[in-house]
Amino acid sequence: MKTAGADPASFPVAGVPAGTRVYAVGDVHGRTDLLDLLLARMAEEVAVDRPERLVVVFLGDYVDRGPDSRGVVERLAAGPPSGPLAGAEWVCLRGNHEDFLLRFLDGGADGKAWCYNGGLETVRSYAGAIPDGLEGDMAALQLLLSRALPPAHLRFLSRLKLSWSEGDYVFVHAGVRPGVALEDQAPADLMWIRDDFLAHGGPMDKVVVHGHSVRPTPEVRPWRIGIDTGAYRTGLLTALVLEGGERRFLVG
Repeated sequence: MKTAGADPASFPVAGVPAGTRVYAVGDVHGRTDLLDLLLARMAEEVAVDRPERLVVVFLGDYVDRGPDSRGVVERLAAGPPSGPLAGAEWVCLRGNHEDFLLRFLDGGADGKAWCYNGGLETVRSYAGAIPDGLEGDMAALQLLLSRALPPAHLRFLSRLKLSWSEGDYVFVHAGVRPGVALEDQAPADLMWIRDDFLAHGGPMDKVVVHGHSVRPTPEVRPWRIGIDTGAYRTGLLTALVLEGGERRFLVG
């Protein structure tokens, strides 16, 4: 798979612990079909060579925009599927769209902005067709979604992690605030930052693996790797695969 970025020879040396394979999955946005395909391809690989330790990290933005937010949340909340992936460490991070959804349910988000950015698709995924005249009624939509959202899904969304580290890599949804230590990063930056992070050339504490900013192909830079390939509109859901000091990509 082609990537956008600098010559890999100029990159810092980075790796994950010996015996560990990491699959990091970009923004799913309601595409259960692509998620299932990507998980099947992971399972095929793992069945062949059985790494000692397997970690699957999802970078957030499971809901909104695509047609099946409910199905994606159901799949991820259930944990590793049976078969070759059954023993994986299953890490689900919070994206800005999960943050948006939770704040909308709590009454603290700009509901119109959320709906404009794919929230209506999430309401439809959980509640079915939206009655005529309600698409612009934020209070009615909030009530409709809160009644349709299973308690197990709300618990899952509420407990999502903000970051995960493996070896020389840190995994977040959006990026990190340059110049701020990883342990001091603000949650809002980890979920929402864009330009200040993308424009930063490094160095950083670790190589940052992120989604959030859509590119036609994975974007590889010396200090960051972006893997949001716009699955909801392109049909391409990308995973970064890390093993030892090697990097490659897998597409669903």
